[in-house]
Amino acid sequence: MKRMLLACLMGTLLLTVTQAQNKPLPAFSPTRTEMLQRYKVATERDSMVRKTAFKLSVMPNWSGSSAFWYRNVLADSITQYFLVDPITINKKPLFDADKLAAALINAGHKNISIQKLPIKNAYLHPDQKKLAIAVENIFYEVDLLQYQLTKIDSLPVDKTIYPGLTRAASRWQRGRTVRTSPDQQWNLVVKEHNIYLEPAKGGTLIQYTTDGTADTPYGEVSWSPDSKHLIAYKIKRVVDKPVFYILTSLPNTTRGEVKERPYKQPGDAFTTYEMFVINVADKAIKKVQTDIIDFFDAPKLNWNAGDNTHFMFERVDRGHQRFRIIDVNLADGSTRNIIDEQTNTFIYEQKIFTHYLPATSEIIWITEKDGWRHLYLVDAKKGAVKNAITKGEWVVRNVDSIDVAKREIWFQASGMNQGEDPYFIHYYRIGFDGKKMVTLTKPGFNHRIVWSPDKKYFIDTYSTVDQAPVSILGRVADGKQLMELEQADISLHKAAGYRLPEPFSAKGRDGVTDIWGVICRPSDFDPNKRYPIIENIYAGPQDSFVPKLFATTGEMQSMAELGFIVVQIDGMGTYNRSKAFHDVCWKNLADAGFPDRIAWMRALAAKYPQADTNRVGLFGTSAGGQNSLGGLLFHPTWYKAAVSSCGCHDNRVDKQWWNEQWMGYPIGKHYDEQSNITNAHKLKGKLLLIVGEADTNVPPESTYRVADALIKAKKSFEFLAVPGMGHSDGGAYGRTKKRDFFVKSLLGIDPPDRNADELD
Repeated sequence: MKRMLLACLMGTLLLTVTQAQNKPLPAFSPTRTEMLQRYKVATERDSMVRKTAFKLSVMPNWSGSSAFWYRNVLADSITQYFLVDPITINKKPLFDADKLAAALINAGHKNISIQKLPIKNAYLHPDQKKLAIAVENIFYEVDLLQYQLTKIDSLPVDKTIYPGLTRAASRWQRGRTVRTSPDQQWNLVVKEHNIYLEPAKGGTLIQYTTDGTADTPYGEVSWSPDSKHLIAYKIKRVVDKPVFYILTSLPNTTRGEVKERPYKQPGDAFTTYEMFVINVADKAIKKVQTDIIDFFDAPKLNWNAGDNTHFMFERVDRGHQRFRIIDVNLADGSTRNIIDEQTNTFIYEQKIFTHYLPATSEIIWITEKDGWRHLYLVDAKKGAVKNAITKGEWVVRNVDSIDVAKREIWFQASGMNQGEDPYFIHYYRIGFDGKKMVTLTKPGFNHRIVWSPDKKYFIDTYSTVDQAPVSILGRVADGKQLMELEQADISLHKAAGYRLPEPFSAKGRDGVTDIWGVICRPSDFDPNKRYPIIENIYAGPQDSFVPKLFATTGEMQSMAELGFIVVQIDGMGTYNRSKAFHDVCWKNLADAGFPDRIAWMRALAAKYPQADTNRVGLFGTSAGGQNSLGGLLFHPTWYKAAVSSCGCHDNRVDKQWWNEQWMGYPIGKHYDEQSNITNAHKLKGKLLLIVGEADTNVPPESTYRVADALIKAKKSFEFLAVPGMGHSDGGAYGRTKKRDFFVKSLLGIDPPDRNADELD
């Protein structure tokens, strides 16, 4: 009997404890007086924190090819100047501050402080014996041995030509016609829509084409390297239709001013180019055996060294589902595909990278054809991939340099290190054959490298959102860290009580894929209270957006100070992961990764019960404006309030190049089905729309049409149109209205009455 009674008592106690554990925390609900104080803290925060963190980066000023100097600005504006010699691995003061200060005082500069020398800019001569400085708009040459000052007219400029970094070349010719032949014998003339040649030394014009008209003129003409052929296009021009906006509030006027500009929207026609080869000797004209180019501009032509019989050009088909490098035989106009990449979803055209190696008839190509963005070496003559340069379940982010002589590539990548945030950028060097890869950066951090002009050394500043930056000097040859330059000092930042963001990952909609985000909490975060969640959303498929580098300021953290948990998440459909991860956006922009975002926030609340999933808001600008309103329309049981700024609410209204890339071509019913305008009648929750009347990126009517649809559906919402403002979140005023909106909508507190100067 006693045992039964004890068991009952224990069971009752366990139930009571369990109920207490499952009982939700009380909601964070400040008084209005407390809220006004929070506004003051949030307003002052960004200006305050700029004075609490130092040595966040090293900005080198190179002297000669490798040596450099840099400046630190410390608390109370105290300055330090250092000179670094990578060859001797030595760091020392750039100058004797006492002697330089004395020299400046003798030159008539009063109130000079040794610790705060007012040097605006400087140039260190390569011999390191003289320093040119700018002080109070006066330039001096400083003898670093005697500290004698000589006035000069301006700072010297280093005119040495150094090896450059590789940048992705445009695949479009964009209106370029070459007038004079490479052998200097002929001048090209386009006259009355047709092609003529005239001897460079003078003579009679020779007509080569006769069928050019005003509607279809010849143009965009190029020469073969041996001057024996012309490559020309018969062009059918398309004039883009205009979009309009009205400037309502111009000073000294009583009428609004209508502005217009050409603007291509999805489905609009392009200028077309029909390619021809013309033989200079016999005037024979052959049509190149390829379809008329009806997407973007005339292509740039690429030639292999010593081969004047063939050229190559790149072609992206409209709809972004096929990319080719096409070889053309000048003798008969026949063509063959060197590369022919096709997909059922999309090829990210803006991220296609090709680099031609004419001397060896090779091409460096970056593609996602195997599911991850990687480098390949292509044999341009055989039309086949020679070898994969990189491979694995990680992505090449960028190419910094291609060394043809050494047959090496310097590149950036992310996702290679297991157990690490897959978005962290690292730097590598690898051979064209995919061997002898050298890692230049350490794991566990996001990196940003600055190369020395001679490309022998680098400065690497690495950090995470919750780990302060460290800057080091490294050597390119072997990736060795030569010396630590600086560690950021955030002691005052921590002492002031400011919180750092927290990176957080959770499984996405499939229960397998890691979704990464960041959490910002108020500095006075109370673990015994539940806070509304506000998501800063931008689901544009062109990139990933969650911050990875350390920063002391930012809208998310200052907004959190009002009493919110503010988060940012990269859901499926965004870039810099696998192609499968990215493909989720295909004809599916309304998805915006919402199932992953909601799963992420559920996991956040499971780990941190202070996150109140019953009070969730979101805000965004541009594509984020489309996403934020989409949250209320398509996921109203999760999101309760949204601020949508200058959103591209209907993908038929926005710019062609961006929307057809993800939503496809031709325009189908999915455009209509995913439109915020079409679905406006579904609105639940609280909404604030913001638009700048002078937006030249997303036409303002995108937002106005949403407002029109909401009014016709008898929906309640708030609307702010900012006179004269372009593509923006509303500027300082709009950001103020955004904060007030969330304070009212999610905390239930009236925002400050600024007409009554409540915050003064």
